[in-house]
Amino acid sequence: MSGHSKWATTKHKKAANDAKRGKEFAKLIKNIEVAARTGGGDPAANPTLDDMIKKAKKASVPNDNIERARKRGSGEEAGGADWETIMYEGYGPNGVAMLIECLTDNRNRAATDVRTAMSKNGGNLGESGSVSYMFSRTGLVFVAKGELTEDDVLMAVLDAGAEEVNDLRERFEVVCAPGDIPAVKDALTEAGIEVDDTDNDFRASVDVPLQANDAKKIFRLIDALEESDDVQNVYTNMDLSDEVLAELEAED
Repeated sequence: MSGHSKWATTKHKKAANDAKRGKEFAKLIKNIEVAARTGGGDPAANPTLDDMIKKAKKASVPNDNIERARKRGSGEEAGGADWETIMYEGYGPNGVAMLIECLTDNRNRAATDVRTAMSKNGGNLGESGSVSYMFSRTGLVFVAKGELTEDDVLMAVLDAGAEEVNDLRERFEVVCAPGDIPAVKDALTEAGIEVDDTDNDFRASVDVPLQANDAKKIFRLIDALEESDDVQNVYTNMDLSDEVLAELEAED
């Protein structure tokens, strides 16, 4: 089980317990607007939009907000912002590589927010390309465990382009190329296995193992970055062992 998967578990738990639901809603709404603008406003003909709407509903975003975002993105309703994705790169404490993905309508504000959060929390922004070479885009499909074993899931997805299956305690994570997500979902459905969620991630080829105290510094930096409305996702190459995770969870 890779450290990233465990970080995903931690991240998932954090999101579930997060008091900042308003911020989470805003990010999900933005994703719907962008998906509708990019691929059209009909979820049946736009799988990305369909996925974003499902994610928003799962997070209990009100249907009104979802529908308005879809209409703004597709142009059925006025008021859609001109969102652009910008990727910032740099290092956090202990040489942890970081990719910071922003979705913004104001490049200057996004850059200032990211630079401030990094400099106040022991991070350094790097040039474009300084850490991105270590990361590759990855597709993820999640399945609730229930009575399933890792082998059950692996057998179902082996011919659909899946690269590995990781055990994340409450659920399994299927790792694949982003373009293989639909095929993996179809293969699971055909095997009678219900898909819990899908996601895109950046996974690093080189990991930095951290102890609990150093991991906390990274979490603090990530929290500071996510304070910005422009920051959508933060990806790192930190690796947390089971023991370190247990220590961190015991303190929560």
